Amino acid sequence: MEVPTVNQSYTHPPPQPWAGQSFRTPAMPPQGCPPPAYHYPNLNPDHHQQSVTPMTYMTGTSAGHQPQSLYWDPSQQSYQDVLKPVPEVTNTTMQGMPERGCSLPTSPVSNSKTDSRYGLDPQVLPSVVQVIKEDRIQWEGKVFVSESKSSVPPLSSTQCTLEDRGNATARFIRCTSYSFPVEAQAAQKSHLPLGAIVCPLARPEKGERDVPVCEAGDCVKGCAHCRAFMSPAMSWQDCGQRFYCPFCDKHTDVPWQSYQPTNQGRRVDCETKPELSLGSYEILEKQTGNAAVLMLAIDVSVSAMKTGQLDHICKQICSQLHALNGPEKTDQSDLRVGLMTYDSRIHLYNLSPALSRPHMMVITDCEELELPVVEGLLVPLKDCRHILERVLQEISLFNPESDRSSSQELPVSAGLKILQAAASPGKLLVFHSSPVSEGTNQKGSSGFLSSSKAKSIFQGPDSSISLAKECVNQGCSVHIFVFSHQELGGAWPGHIPFLTGGGVICYNSLQSEMEQERFRADLSRCVNMQMAFKVQLRVFVSKEMRISGCYGSFIAGPDSCCVAMAALDWRTALAFEFTHNKSLDETRGVAIQFVLSYSSTSGENRTRIHTVILSASCQLLDTFRSSQAETLLTFYCKKMYSLALESPLQSLREELQTEVTEMLACFRKHSCTTSVSPGQLVLPQFLKAVPVYINSLRKSEVLLPGLRSSVHQRLQLRSLIVSMDTLSTASQFYPLILPLSVSADNANMPSLGEAVRCTVSSLDPGGLYLISCPLALLLWVGSCVPPHTLLQLFNTNSFSYLTSGEIKLPVLENSLSINTRALICSLQSSAAVALQLKLVRECDSCEESLQRLLVEDKSPNGGASYADFLFHLHVNALRLIV
Repeated sequence: MEVPTVNQSYTHPPPQPWAGQSFRTPAMPPQGCPPPAYHYPNLNPDHHQQSVTPMTYMTGTSAGHQPQSLYWDPSQQSYQDVLKPVPEVTNTTMQGMPERGCSLPTSPVSNSKTDSRYGLDPQVLPSVVQVIKEDRIQWEGKVFVSESKSSVPPLSSTQCTLEDRGNATARFIRCTSYSFPVEAQAAQKSHLPLGAIVCPLARPEKGERDVPVCEAGDCVKGCAHCRAFMSPAMSWQDCGQRFYCPFCDKHTDVPWQSYQPTNQGRRVDCETKPELSLGSYEILEKQTGNAAVLMLAIDVSVSAMKTGQLDHICKQICSQLHALNGPEKTDQSDLRVGLMTYDSRIHLYNLSPALSRPHMMVITDCEELELPVVEGLLVPLKDCRHILERVLQEISLFNPESDRSSSQELPVSAGLKILQAAASPGKLLVFHSSPVSEGTNQKGSSGFLSSSKAKSIFQGPDSSISLAKECVNQGCSVHIFVFSHQELGGAWPGHIPFLTGGGVICYNSLQSEMEQERFRADLSRCVNMQMAFKVQLRVFVSKEMRISGCYGSFIAGPDSCCVAMAALDWRTALAFEFTHNKSLDETRGVAIQFVLSYSSTSGENRTRIHTVILSASCQLLDTFRSSQAETLLTFYCKKMYSLALESPLQSLREELQTEVTEMLACFRKHSCTTSVSPGQLVLPQFLKAVPVYINSLRKSEVLLPGLRSSVHQRLQLRSLIVSMDTLSTASQFYPLILPLSVSADNANMPSLGEAVRCTVSSLDPGGLYLISCPLALLLWVGSCVPPHTLLQLFNTNSFSYLTSGEIKLPVLENSLSINTRALICSLQSSAAVALQLKLVRECDSCEESLQRLLVEDKSPNGGASYADFLFHLHVNALRLIV
């Protein structure tokens, strides 16, 4: 059997010529040298339409590289004379128009959106697609070994095997840099944030081993002073009688019961104990708690009955419960289930199998909610499935006695009371069909428009935050399905769900077959999702560092070293930022440990430990060379979206631009090993994609609303994106565009390596393109697609017969149809929510939804194009150096 290649010292591939250039490949640096920085063509604007004379230019920054050619502007005009400083780059502000947005042309997607105001060719600028392709060529199908002070891991999009040999793999932890500066002054000078993205419950890929589990009594105990857990970061001394803890700079004696001698600084039993040899392991505690429960709350108000959707909702719930319980005569589910219905009151159901029929109890006083009974409200599914099905079948026949609807917070309060009475964590699924309204106890001061104090639209009402905190303490994860599409007013039901590890999913109507399928898929995913409950995440870092910030979808507490959450799934990631207390020890490096304590679905108390050991360097160049663009994007996204709760959006956009400008200026001034012309763009090897990523983040609808951006849409986007892991964040801000074959002879499924750049110039009118990101899935059809291709995919040979909007591809027996549907199914299955495929015809007015995803072009909300933003970064970076 062929053994996959293990990561070796990096050998940088020869640089590829840019369009219109030809050069000989320079001598490569010696084996083991870090990759060189990338130099790009001259960015001088052609303001006077002068001819550009080629002189000498650089292809690398390593010592010994010889100059070969450079583009030079004969006018010798400095950048200071060409352009004045700009505090922020947007398409509208650069033209002196209002910041909020601009009027859209008839056809939103046009070549004018791609053209640079400064004459730059976007095709010769650093490409995310090329970066991903190069990384895939280097690492796909191979093994990357994650060791202490290891190098930069492969990109999150690259299919490879990550092996833990003392450092938690990049599945769980990705650092903004894998070499921290020794001095605090150097870290501040670099303007590179020192942080980590942690996804504690991430799933290992095929071929990777699961996180090993050991009994609490069998593990070697950790530090007795700071309570950090045992890990390879601990250094053994005195033949194994004690160890040094880097997190508190103290020594701990080893009890004689767990003593083992050391050999060359390692315990002789390290290979048999995961806590001594692996960066990630899990401890199964002896104490157990109550298993998680499933609570269902269904809206039965008059307005809910009028929608005609209640019967379908109940049928889908019955179907999911039947699948969850399993077939007869098998080991059926012990999961405890409860049911309530509500209008302006709460209806509880005693589902005890001892009763001849279920009893319904009505609570009319919902201000001071008290449960009349506790017994029978939560019953094992295997004992009450038939009773539940009977109640669900009769719910749609109810005759509501009250014509008043309640806030969606009422069932949350009632469900929380039931979980508190049962002393159990769990999921609370709310099916809300009435118009969304403010909470009953919020009065007039909760909305952001009516408050006397200036508040961000992203801040939740005080009553919602208070209720969410109670849910966090109990481990109650709230998931709300909204079936009334209403975006007017200040009410939004997502504050509590997203702060408790749940979510909100909205549907226009369940009358269409496609919406019914989406609801079925979302409900199944929500019910079957494995989650950790009553989560507490503690962070330890080397004594020379401290935690200066934590960002993500949670309620911030007083201690940034500890984060509490109601529930956590395998997709959720958080970001932590570190700052120097004093100078680092270059020989020891930096140790970071994340300790996740949680209760499993079955009630087991578990503790999962992830530890990474990073290098420390006196050379600032090492910090830049060991950074990665997609990790920086994820960090900045979580930080800016979290700060949006308190800070003005314009200041956040300006901060992003300033940080990246300072970063590029620092690299050019302090880390560039050869002299370069002012017109030469210089970027670190692994940060080539930073400008396009940061520009996409800056002009996202959350930070830069457009004229057509609704408040609810922005609230939903922020809440979904802020909890994404690195892979999802990178694909959200730089979507995947795959060309589909239009040839009658070749209709193979496109590979990820065939992706094209996110710009309108990549879309051929004679082609079909599938555009995918975690929250959208579009099929773009050019106006010149051959009729036979349209017939194979849509069962029509006329472009004019196609209608833009939601679509379900017909099932046709040809290779193009089969491969396209298989690709769409694969993309939908990997998404966190069910994605509805939307058809977009070229030149249709709805192409604006596509234009938001073409992040290299000017955006409809006024965001600058990638070329213009990069030009401004380069100009302002040069100005800082001068």
